[in-house]
Amino acid sequence: LVSIGNICRSPIAEAVFKKLVSDEKLEHKWRTDSAAVSDWNVGRFPDSRALSCLRNHGIETAHKARQITKEDFQTFDHILCMDESNLRDLNRKSNQVKDCKAKIELLGTYDPQKQLIIEDPYYGNEKDFETVYEQCLRCCKAFLEKYH
Repeated sequence: LVSIGNICRSPIAEAVFKKLVSDEKLEHKWRTDSAAVSDWNVGRFPDSRALSCLRNHGIETAHKARQITKEDFQTFDHILCMDESNLRDLNRKSNQVKDCKAKIELLGTYDPQKQLIIEDPYYGNEKDFETVYEQCLRCCKAFLEKYH
């Protein structure tokens, strides 16, 4: 799960997906992580509003931001991102990787409500983080149902 800085959307999506996988007792089948296309926030914890939003839904995370690596393209089956800018950056990066096996697509592709883009809530408020959470929950549920 990839976003530009790996402190808002992608850590929310990662935590939501891990919780869904855990609830379904499928941890042995899934390796889930999130990363950034940029190196701006490497080593930082998620935004405090993202953590607060997750806590409000009973989800904890100890994620620290990291940048996507060439190995990610070679080891993960799916790389899901939040918007068109992430998609362009990931496709460009994947073209430089030999043996890229990851299918790269927008997480919003799986949204039953057809909200294709998960907007960055960084410059918004708590309500915007809640919107991201709800989108990620819908998309992650649908993705898990498709590939479970």
